[in-house]
Amino acid sequence: MYILYNLLFGAFGVGVLPFFLAKVIFSREKRKVFAQKLGFIPEKTLAGMKGKPRIWVHAVSLGEVSAAHPLIRKLREVYPEACLMLSTGTVSGQKIARERVLEATGTFFFPLDFPFVVRKVIRQLRPDLFVIAETELWPNFLRIVKEEGAKALLVNGRISERSFKRYLKTRFFWTGVLDDFDAMSMIRVQDGERIISMGANPVKVLVNGNCKFDQVALSAEPVLQEEMRRLLGIGDQERVFIAGSTHEGEEEVVIQTFQKIRQRFPETILILAPRHVDRSSRVEKLLEKYGIQDNIRRSQLNGEGRKGARVVIWDTFGELFKVYSVGTIVFCGASLIPRRGQNILEPAVWGKVALYGPSMEDFLDAHQLLSSVGAGIMVQNGEELAERCLYLLDHPQELKERGEAGKEALLAQRGATQRNLELAQELLER
Repeated sequence: MYILYNLLFGAFGVGVLPFFLAKVIFSREKRKVFAQKLGFIPEKTLAGMKGKPRIWVHAVSLGEVSAAHPLIRKLREVYPEACLMLSTGTVSGQKIARERVLEATGTFFFPLDFPFVVRKVIRQLRPDLFVIAETELWPNFLRIVKEEGAKALLVNGRISERSFKRYLKTRFFWTGVLDDFDAMSMIRVQDGERIISMGANPVKVLVNGNCKFDQVALSAEPVLQEEMRRLLGIGDQERVFIAGSTHEGEEEVVIQTFQKIRQRFPETILILAPRHVDRSSRVEKLLEKYGIQDNIRRSQLNGEGRKGARVVIWDTFGELFKVYSVGTIVFCGASLIPRRGQNILEPAVWGKVALYGPSMEDFLDAHQLLSSVGAGIMVQNGEELAERCLYLLDHPQELKERGEAGKEALLAQRGATQRNLELAQELLER
C-alpha cells in the first residue's frame, strides 16, 4: 500500500510541478519556501537548533500554530534546555510562528511527503518526540519517524464527518498509518470514536479536549482592547459591528445587514475583515455598490482614529483576535457559505456573542459549547442575521449576559494543554 501511495503521490507531484515552477521562478521568497519543503533547511536554522530533549511540533497554518502555542510554552517551562522545533505548512503559519512563538528554538517549513525528503530532514533534526497539531496524516513521514526511533503524538485531533467518510473507504490503509502514532489526543469523544473506527488502536486514543480553549483564554489581555479602541477612535456611544474572516458571498450579506442596523442605530460602525486581505479592493467596490463612501482601510489608520469613516476594511494580517475585543456584535465568516467556519472562541473570550452561518464543521465543539449558553447563534441567511443583530442591539442587557455566559463556559473548558503536556512527558520518558 505504501508503494501505491508513493506512486500516486509522485504522479501528483509531477502533475503540479509546472504550477509550482511557474510560481517560484519569479519569486525569491517562494523559491526559499519550496526549497525547504524539499528538505533544504537553511544551515543557519539547523546550526541554531541545539538542546535536549529534541521536540518537533508541526502546526500547518495560523489556527494550528495558535492552538499549539500554549503547549510549546508549557514544554519550554518543563524543559528549559530543550530544542523546540516548529514547522508549518503555509506562509501565514510561518509568519505567525516567527512573530509570536518566541519559545521555539527554530522554525521552518514542513517537508513534502516523499520518502527521500522526509528521511533526510528527520536525520538532520533527530527528534526524540514529534507532535502534530490537529489531524494531518502523512504516511511516509509517520513511518520514517517511527523507523528513526522517535515517538509520535497527535494533539487536538479531530475528524470531520466529511473526512471520516473518506477515511472509512480506505480503512485498510489508514490502520497501518495510525499505528505509527504512539498516542492520539482527540478533542471530542466523537473524534475518538471516529479515529478508532478508522483503525486506530483504542489503547492509544485519549480524549483531552481542545487546546484552543487554553490559547484564547491566555491571549485576552485588557491592554489589547484599549489599544484597539485608541487605534479606531471609538466613541463611548458608538456600537461596533464586526464581521471577521469573511469570504466571497458573505461580504454583501454583511453590508446589507449593516445598512439595516444603521437605520435603527445610526451611530454604528462596521469593521469588515475579509479572510484574504488581498480581497480588500473587492470589498471596497461592494461598499461603493451600496452607496457607502465613508470607509477607510486599516493600513491607512495612523493614530488619528477613523477620521469620520463609518466602515473600516481590515486589510492587515494577524490582528483579528484583538479587533473582536471592541465589538458590540460579531459575525464570524466562512460559515454562511460552505467553508467549514472560523474560530468563534476568539470573540467569546472577550465576552462577545458570536453569530455565524450553518457551515461550522471545523468548530462543532465550540458551536455546541457556546450555543448551549446562548453565546453562539447560528443563522441560516442574511435576513436572519439582520433580525438577530437588531434583536440583540435592542436588548443590551441580554446581549451582555449572553456574552458573559459564553466567556465563563469557555474558561471552564481549560486544561487540554496540561493534559497534552503530561502525555508528551510520558512519551519522552519511555
